[in-house]
Amino acid sequence: MPRRSSRAVPASAAAPVSAPKRRASDRISEASKTGPKRQKYDSTTAKKTVKSTTKKSKYFQAEASEDPKPDSKHASAPKTSNYDDLDTSLAASPDANTEVPEAAPLEAAATGESQSKRVSKRGQGKNRKEEPSSPVRRHSSGTKANTTTSTKDKELWREGVKTGLGPGKEVFIKKPKARDPGNVAYQDDTLHPNTMLFLQDLAENNDREWLKAHDADYRASKKDWETFVETLTEEIIEKDSTIPELPVKDLVFRIHRDIRFSKNPTPYKTHFSAAWSRTGKKGPYAAYYVHCQPGSCFVGSGLWMPEADKLALLREDVDRNSHRLKSVLRATHMRREIFNGLPDDDENVVEAFVNQNKESALKTKPRGYDLDNENIQLLRLRSFTIGRPLSDEELQSASARERIAALIGIMEPFVTYLNSVVMPDPAQQESDSVSEASDD
Repeated sequence: MPRRSSRAVPASAAAPVSAPKRRASDRISEASKTGPKRQKYDSTTAKKTVKSTTKKSKYFQAEASEDPKPDSKHASAPKTSNYDDLDTSLAASPDANTEVPEAAPLEAAATGESQSKRVSKRGQGKNRKEEPSSPVRRHSSGTKANTTTSTKDKELWREGVKTGLGPGKEVFIKKPKARDPGNVAYQDDTLHPNTMLFLQDLAENNDREWLKAHDADYRASKKDWETFVETLTEEIIEKDSTIPELPVKDLVFRIHRDIRFSKNPTPYKTHFSAAWSRTGKKGPYAAYYVHCQPGSCFVGSGLWMPEADKLALLREDVDRNSHRLKSVLRATHMRREIFNGLPDDDENVVEAFVNQNKESALKTKPRGYDLDNENIQLLRLRSFTIGRPLSDEELQSASARERIAALIGIMEPFVTYLNSVVMPDPAQQESDSVSEASDD
């Protein structure tokens, strides 16, 4: 057996223990625990004067103004209210009785001064937030006076009009009332002067916003016109028995314009009008027409721009039997009232009739007729109408209905002739065919 040794067996070398890893947060915390490095104090630096950079350059100073400027240290600070902090005012004032130790260095004094400026700016910022934006008392009587002055003579009901008031203010816009009728009362058989005044205002303010704001005036004027038309219908029926008694809505034209194919963008007509025929304001029959417009009132009758087949019938009758139309136009009352007293002559009467319808007449001959036709002036017409102007006073007078009825009585033979051509009755059509056969 091998001999055992009495010596101690040396222990095997232990493996080196690795140092624990240090986190970045531990290193930052340890670094924060260590105090700041002390710097050596040099007495020579304390004796030197500190040169601060000037805040304003002498080359860019503003010109002297007549108004006195505040202190340079307080130039940037705005005006504050009376309830500023006491500490802030003391820190900002350069004349405050603050004691500074003699042994303290100049750097400390400069540091204290900069800190006081920061405090003053901080306090001024707080005061600036607390200070009201404008010294306006919302509940004072002066505000009402200013509001009345600023909103006076302004059409506040229009879109986009500014009142000139600040936020938080309310403006109550009173809806305009109907115009005061004055001493003249509204009556069914006459037109009120306010109706003419409304049409004048509408001509100057022809837009939807204005009419919406003055709806009361519009309703009153429309009702006045409708009642006048209703009473006038009775007078017209007495002059022409073929006119039936129809409701007002079938006689009065709307005030709204059709602007779909028009170059004129105004949405409303500047007049009131009504028409009486066998079918009311619409239909193929010749009609009587009353037009109410300030400065352009008139009474008319006839066919304005009839359809192509009706116009062809009129031209055919003029070419064959022109004496029928000429005899109607040469009537005594017709020449006196409608043509201003022309003499009894076919040429003068035809020329006056053509002048009243020349606006829509052809410039050349119509198709199917020769240029040297003796009735070429009448054949060129596309409207067959006559009219008599009236003054505003005549239309508003108490005898307006009698005057209009008298003119319609003069125009009745003309309307009867047109209806006999474009819409003849069966009995009349038979009599016309018999007369033509006898002539042949």
